[in-house]
Amino acid sequence: MTGRRGIIGAAVTGVVVAGGGFVLTGTANAATTTETSTIFSADDAYTSSTRRTVNFGAADKLVVGKESGETRLSYVKFAAKVAPGRTVTAARLRLPVEGKPIAATLSVYSVASSWSEKTITATHAPALGRLVGSIKPKATDTTLTFDVSTVVTKPGTYAFALRSSATKGVTRLRSIEYGARTTGGPELVLTLKRASATSVPTTPAKPATTTPGKCVTGALLVPSCGVLWGGAAGGFTDAPRDQALKAWEARTGRTATIFHAYHKGDERFPTRSEIAMTQDPAHPRVLLLNWKVAGNSTWPDVAAGREDARIDRWSTYVKQNYSQKFFLALHHEPENDVRTAASSGMTAKDYAAMYRHVVTRLRADGVTNAVHVVASMGNEKWMAQSWWKDLYPGDAYVDWLGLDSYVSVEKGYYHYGDMGDLLDRRPTGGGLGWYDWAVKNHPAKPLMVAEWGMYHRRNHVTDKSAAFGSVIPALKAHPAVKAIVYFDTASDDEGDRDISVNSTASSLAAFRKAAADPMFTVTVRG
Repeated sequence: MTGRRGIIGAAVTGVVVAGGGFVLTGTANAATTTETSTIFSADDAYTSSTRRTVNFGAADKLVVGKESGETRLSYVKFAAKVAPGRTVTAARLRLPVEGKPIAATLSVYSVASSWSEKTITATHAPALGRLVGSIKPKATDTTLTFDVSTVVTKPGTYAFALRSSATKGVTRLRSIEYGARTTGGPELVLTLKRASATSVPTTPAKPATTTPGKCVTGALLVPSCGVLWGGAAGGFTDAPRDQALKAWEARTGRTATIFHAYHKGDERFPTRSEIAMTQDPAHPRVLLLNWKVAGNSTWPDVAAGREDARIDRWSTYVKQNYSQKFFLALHHEPENDVRTAASSGMTAKDYAAMYRHVVTRLRADGVTNAVHVVASMGNEKWMAQSWWKDLYPGDAYVDWLGLDSYVSVEKGYYHYGDMGDLLDRRPTGGGLGWYDWAVKNHPAKPLMVAEWGMYHRRNHVTDKSAAFGSVIPALKAHPAVKAIVYFDTASDDEGDRDISVNSTASSLAAFRKAAADPMFTVTVRG
C-alpha cells in the first residue's frame, strides 16, 4: 500500500518498532509506566507572501522569516494516536534545523487541521489561532523544541503554524521529505502514562496447526508445497508493528509465516523487534523487508554508485546482526514514482539499473541471506504504459516476482472484485494480466502477492465474506503463487478505505476460514 508515512521504521529504547514513526521508551514502577511516543509529521509545508498560489508541500525544507520582501510561514500537522490504556501527560514539538537558525523569535500557533500539504498555499492557509509558545534560537541549535502540552492533551489530529519575527533572513527546518539521512522531519513527542503491564489484558496469538516436514521452504524460501501466509498489520497507525501483527494473528487464528515491514534510506534493519519475531521458537517467521535505498536521492544516483556507502553500511549491519534468510524488496511499487522525462532520474530504466546495482553491491558485500523480490502494483493503468516492461531488472537479479494489489467489495466501486480479479487484472486496452504475464515471461520464478487486501470505503461498510471466500479457489487456480501477505489497516493512507479483515463479524469469520486452510501450513527452513 503506497503511503509516504506510517510505514517507516523507528528505533526505540528497549524495543525496536518497525513502522509508524512511533517510538516507545518505558520506565516501570509498581503502579505505572511512563512512555514516550514520537510521531513524525503527517503533513508539512510552507507558504509565501509573494507567491500566494504556489504550493510548497513537496519541499524538503520548511522556511520561516522574511527575505527580499517575501514572508514565509510554515505549517505542520500530526495524527496523534495513543495505545489503549495510555493518557497524555505532556507534549513537545521538535523541529530539526537545516543550517543555522536566525536569531529572531520563532513562534508556534495552533491552527485548524483541515489543510493538506498537497494543496496549502498562502491564499488557502488556515488562520493563525492562539499562540502556543515562542523561543529565540541560538546559532548553534540543531533542533528547536516547543512545549505544546496545553494543546495536545489526548489522541487527535493537531496542526501548528510557525512564524518568525525576522525581517532580514529565514530559518530553514527539515520537513518529513528531507528523508532518512537524518532523524526525519518534525516530531511530536508525547509523554504517556499507563497502568502497570499486569493491568492491561492481552490476547496471546493462537498458533497455527502445523504438520512439520510436509511442506518446507528451500534455499530461496520457495515452499516445496503449499503457500506461505503472511501479514502486515497496523498500517498508518502508531502501533508497534510486531505487536500489531501478533494481535492480528490472534484475531485471525493463524501465525503469519511472513512478517512484512518497511524501511528507507539509512535506517538500520532488521530491527531488534523484527529479528525477535523471526526467532520466536513457537512461531518462526520470515521477514519481508521493503527498502527504498535512494532515500532523498534518485535511482541514477544509486546506479552510479553514489549511495554505495549507504549500501555498504547496511551490509555490514546485516552481516553482524542477522543470518537468517529474508525477503528483500527494493523500492516496492516503483510505477507510482516513475517519471518519463529522461532528466528526471526516475524513469523505468533508471529503476531497473538501480535495482541491478544494489543487488550486485549486496552480493559483493557478502550479503548472502537476502532473497530478492520485485514488488509491482499490477494496476491496469501502469501495465498499459510503454515503459512498464522496462522496470524489470532481469532474471539474474530477481528471485521472486511480487504483486501489490487490492480489490473493492463494494459492487460498482473502483476495482470491485475478488481474489481472481486481483491476480488477473488486465492492462487498460487489453493484454495479459499480471499473473499470466509473469508465468509466460518468467516461468521459473515463484510469485508472491506481497500486499493484498479487500476494502470498502469507511462510510460504506460492506461484507467481505464473498471476497475472502474466493481466496482458496483462486490460489488453486493460480499455482505459481507461492506466498500471499495481507496488508491490514482500518484506514488507508488517504483515510478513506478500510482494508481490515474484521470490519464486520462475518468478514472476520470468512477470513479465519480461509486462513485455516492446510495449504498455508509450511515449515520454514534455512
